[in-house]
Amino acid sequence: MTVMIDPEKSSLLRAAPRLLQVLGVLARHNFLGALRGRSHWPSPKEVRETFEELGLTFLKFGQVLAMRRDLLPTAYIDELELLHDQLPALDIAAVRETVEAELGAPLTELFATFSETPIAAATIAQVHEATMPDGRRVAVKVQRPDLEAMIATDIAAMNFLVALGERFLPRLRALDLPVLVREFAYSLNRETDFVHEARSIVLFRTALADLPDLWIPDVVAECSGETVLTLEFAAGERVDLYARQHPEAMPQAIKTLVRLMLQTIFEEGLFHADPHPGNVLVLSDGRLSLLDFGMTGELDEPMRDSLTLLLEAVVKGDARGATEAYLEMVSGSEKANRAGLLVDIKAAIYEIHRSDLSKVSIGDAFDALLRAGSRHGVHNPAEFFLLTRAFVILESMIRQLDPQHNYLESFREEIARLSEKHFSLERIKEKTGKLARELERLLSDAPGDTRHILRRVAEGNLGRLQIPAVEALGGSINRNLKRLTDAIAAAALLIGGSMLAIAPPEGGWHHYFGEALVGAGVVAIFFVGLATLRRDRGRGRGRR
Repeated sequence: MTVMIDPEKSSLLRAAPRLLQVLGVLARHNFLGALRGRSHWPSPKEVRETFEELGLTFLKFGQVLAMRRDLLPTAYIDELELLHDQLPALDIAAVRETVEAELGAPLTELFATFSETPIAAATIAQVHEATMPDGRRVAVKVQRPDLEAMIATDIAAMNFLVALGERFLPRLRALDLPVLVREFAYSLNRETDFVHEARSIVLFRTALADLPDLWIPDVVAECSGETVLTLEFAAGERVDLYARQHPEAMPQAIKTLVRLMLQTIFEEGLFHADPHPGNVLVLSDGRLSLLDFGMTGELDEPMRDSLTLLLEAVVKGDARGATEAYLEMVSGSEKANRAGLLVDIKAAIYEIHRSDLSKVSIGDAFDALLRAGSRHGVHNPAEFFLLTRAFVILESMIRQLDPQHNYLESFREEIARLSEKHFSLERIKEKTGKLARELERLLSDAPGDTRHILRRVAEGNLGRLQIPAVEALGGSINRNLKRLTDAIAAAALLIGGSMLAIAPPEGGWHHYFGEALVGAGVVAIFFVGLATLRRDRGRGRGRR
């Protein structure tokens, strides 16, 4: 069963025994004394050991906190990053029970062979090698039993502990810890949803189908469900171990890693949030294989557009542009201290540009933005933390694979490729068609919507307004809407043409096409202005 947090199961009464156990562990490690001001905070190592002692949910929460460099001192972050997710393996009887209950058949009928010893045993699930009746070699991911009740109870305990902490330390309220716990519960639900993971695998395989150096194992649908996920088996060697014997293959491997990260982000709005060496294998034919899609992130189109502007502004050293793009990505930005945020982002960008560009880290740049935002009242979206974590892990792996590799150069090459694709004729036709459909819908819906709204107004507190007058006013608004729409379309031609005209390299087809669009936009704006002038003159004669 997919883990979903049930409010009834999350009640404090049902969670009381677990809460007492958690409070006992926290008291033994001096957390409660620190909250009351009677002792110092535990050391970073003791904090990590506390999370490990508290078990699965708290261990995962500690891993989430390790991403929040804006909340905790560096020493604690570094220690929490050492949290391991390896747990003792489930007994084969428990594995068999889960698989047979989910798939509705005996294990011996589902698989020709099934290894009793797991390949890996992590917090959420463990993986067994097996063989299908038709001889296909597969990996079977089996979820640990009773996760739903365990996670629901621990989330209830966390909510109580957060309320307790905010009571004794009011300054904790500025950290939005209840929001952090709620987002953690959501991400944990998604990570334990094998149906979602299977869907993510299909999306990634489609998005990266044009990468010849990458292979993603496909889902074996007939042997997959909510608690069991069966995939094609990836027989390869961990990329970090392979790099020691084949350093000459690493430059191409790194380019593939960078491309799969950026292409999925900017083309599909998807990204693998845990690209560590254990999830990247090198196959016998030299291709890379990407595994474990339990932790993925999704960016909608507006956020992707803002992210593009943010990266461009950081590269150019434009602090004001970076600040505006960053605020477009977050919620509640109207409450932020914009002046203070601009100062901090300007300082962060200065540090980036004064350092050796070959050593610049995109993950660290994002991390600096998150810290600056939190200091000035910004509520950073959970996806931004995941994205930052993904870049930090990827960059760390790249430095491990080839310490001399110029990561930023690979990044620039991929951005240039994506930009060229973005300005392709097919993409322009697609966006132009979308704009035309939206404008057509606006024009067709505006008259009816306007009359409807005005009729509602006329029937309400402004009932004294006569319907003929309302209809006349509606006609006027419709005409103004049409002129506004014409102006927007003309501006779109002008802006789109300008972008094409200045896109490198100069002299290409898009350069001349862009100049033509600029010309068309100028002509359209002239006619819109002429129509407005005629309207104003007509009003003047009417008043006389």
